[in-house]
Amino acid sequence: MGVTCVSQVPVAEGKSVQQTVELLARRLEALGADKQGTFGVDCETYHTAATLGTQGQTGKLMYVMHNSEYPLSCFALFENGPCLVADANFDTLMVKLKGFFQNAKANKIESRGTRYQYCDFLVKLGTVTMGPSARGISVEVEYCPCVIANDCWNLLMEFMQSFMGSHTPGVPSVFGAKHDSTYSPGDTMVQYMELFNKIRKQQQVPVAGIR
Repeated sequence: MGVTCVSQVPVAEGKSVQQTVELLARRLEALGADKQGTFGVDCETYHTAATLGTQGQTGKLMYVMHNSEYPLSCFALFENGPCLVADANFDTLMVKLKGFFQNAKANKIESRGTRYQYCDFLVKLGTVTMGPSARGISVEVEYCPCVIANDCWNLLMEFMQSFMGSHTPGVPSVFGAKHDSTYSPGDTMVQYMELFNKIRKQQQVPVAGIR
């Protein structure tokens, strides 16, 4: 597990989500990246049961997430809160806690796509979907040899610019809290949670896409 950046790429002008993903894939392959299987990240939203909420207050949301890179783990996150890493049986526990947390089934969102390896970088191009609808594109880039974000951000950014161009992201907010501490899988899941929430809230307005 190395330092990882997760970001969204807008849909290219005049193209579909799938066509834009294929465009990014061709750029990666032109650099010399090799396909290394597939990946998937999913997120289900739970909200505190109405009986627990104080009248006039919004209930807390909890996000239960899975990542195919960690098939034996389950991640539970609160916005601006802790990230709990549990084993896969956590899903069963959530069913038993339905009196406290209720599953907002319509809000399930996931990103699935292809993994690419290029030297010491692992890249995952994903199509983000809610139900049957494609809602956006995720790009995850991991620099495998390093676990200290401050030590390799410039290198990560330089590599991302080689195939993302002007849509290369800025420093992820999760990096700000890490300083010189070790990067962990939970930090990647926080970035996916933020990305999924951003995509959920986006309005259908024109966005300057990649060319």
